Amino acid sequence: MTKNESQKIEINFAFFGTPHFSVFTLEEMEKGGLLPSLVVTAPDRPAGRGLKLAPPPVKVWAKAHKIPVLQPEKLDSDFLYKLKTTNYKLSIVAAYGKIIPQAVLDIPAYGTLNVHPSLLPKFRGASPLQSTILSGDEETGVTIMQMDAEMDHGPIIKSQKLKVENMNTEELGEKLFRRGGQMLADIIPKWTAGEIKAMPQDHSAATYTKKVDKKDGLIDPDGDHELNWRKFRAYHPWPGIYFFTANGTRVKITAAIFENGAFIIKKVIPEGKREVAYEELSRKLNI
Repeated sequence: MTKNESQKIEINFAFFGTPHFSVFTLEEMEKGGLLPSLVVTAPDRPAGRGLKLAPPPVKVWAKAHKIPVLQPEKLDSDFLYKLKTTNYKLSIVAAYGKIIPQAVLDIPAYGTLNVHPSLLPKFRGASPLQSTILSGDEETGVTIMQMDAEMDHGPIIKSQKLKVENMNTEELGEKLFRRGGQMLADIIPKWTAGEIKAMPQDHSAATYTKKVDKKDGLIDPDGDHELNWRKFRAYHPWPGIYFFTANGTRVKITAAIFENGAFIIKKVIPEGKREVAYEELSRKLNI
């Protein structure tokens, strides 16, 4: 018997999640002895040059753990019927990617808990990680909340703070979603036993984020250096940051540093070309 098997906590719960960030939460919950009895994730999507159907990371993890998977295109009545036959008592949501209707939230007896990578009520919505970095905040955190019908609106069970330092979205996201999984491993047994309660958010202090768009990555290399550095970190790995040369060539910035108040570009990829040192491109184009 493995250590995780010996420590496994018998709570019948469903997990809603899709990208690799969700897997970080699952991995930490597993270390704490918690495995879902059902996983709900997005459908397989075309990916790569061949556009072959590829499973989302959460599905890959679930299959490796022999956990049943549902991949609904829509959270409709058919999906609702399937959920009601699984007899789970709690739902956990971490970066699922779809709005979950109240009818689904109401199924489990212990409700639906969500991992949100900000200190709610700050940065509700689609891009809390990017918004934290863009704002220049030195501190952020992760919130475990009970979901209701409104976006990131439900009562808070627990929050933990984390220093942002110079992390990019990928690095910050991993730390926060792993921390969320660790928190859930501690919270879930107490929550289902009725030992802890959720507290309402201060809705008057709420701020909101928008979905990131590819055009958000456009910068002026000679513009605000601090803002360019924040964008470089916030939009890594997607959509990345870029600028246009005088002749209209799109140039993606792939490596940069921030030193003595200056945003210093190291490597770039001109559209249709290979990655080159920025100094080399500058000499050729007289930038």
